[in-house]
Amino acid sequence: MRPAPIAIPGAALGDARPKPPPRPPYEALRVFARNPTALIGVLLLAAILAVTIFGPMAMETDPFEIAAAPMEPPGSDLLLGSDYLGRDVLTGMIYGGRATLLVGVVAAVLSMAIGVTVGALAGYYGGWVDETLMRITEFFQVLPTLLFAMVLVTLFTPSLATIAVAIGVVSWTGTARLARGEFLRLKRREYVLAERVIGAGDARIIWRVILPNALAPLIVSATLAIGTAILFEAGLSFLGLGDPNVMSWGLMIGSNRPYILTAWWAVTLPGAAIFLTVLAVSLIGDGLNDALNPTSRGRA
Repeated sequence: MRPAPIAIPGAALGDARPKPPPRPPYEALRVFARNPTALIGVLLLAAILAVTIFGPMAMETDPFEIAAAPMEPPGSDLLLGSDYLGRDVLTGMIYGGRATLLVGVVAAVLSMAIGVTVGALAGYYGGWVDETLMRITEFFQVLPTLLFAMVLVTLFTPSLATIAVAIGVVSWTGTARLARGEFLRLKRREYVLAERVIGAGDARIIWRVILPNALAPLIVSATLAIGTAILFEAGLSFLGLGDPNVMSWGLMIGSNRPYILTAWWAVTLPGAAIFLTVLAVSLIGDGLNDALNPTSRGRA
């Protein structure tokens, strides 16, 4: 199914393909670099990534290993104390960051892949394709996302892969609507119509002509989706639906929550790590929005 070709007066046929207006990547980078809150987010996220990636190489310990007496306060034998079983909180946070960030990124990528595909097809083809895909989107949108994710994780063996897939499957609807709106806006542009006139296929027009020019809001959406996925993973682990064999920040909070009054550090510190990570991602997303959105930069 393809939209009917549209004749464009004066459009040159042959190999001369009209190109869309050039994008200013250096200007966007300059605007982003001059945003202090965005730079704070970059530095904060870089520090978190450095600790979670290189920390296990330096420590080489098991986060589930009993390292001290239960609920030792910070600064005694262990820098950040121990949890209710005597496990090192610092080691758990370093190793747990890997799992939490990995699930967040994979789930966000899956969510964006589903959402962009559905939104692109709906916005480009319109008609019954748009109606069908939007009804499916509305069905997923009205489902309680956390409950639906819990059901999906429960149906399969809880693991990082199933958690990431469950989060991605339930969180793509907003991206689909955003992508649909961008494709509806861009598919009537002159350079898109010219591609149809010279016989370009639908796949080329969708993925190589329209999508690159719709990336700005989608990149911002992808950045914010990572923060949402991290919170989702923490919530599932907090409820006991995470992988019990892999340390994560949510698992640390959930397993230590009965002892929050006597061992507050075992709950507060992983929670602070989640807060700082989501904050850093949100600051970067806001900075990207300011840099990639022409309106926010005061350009026509």
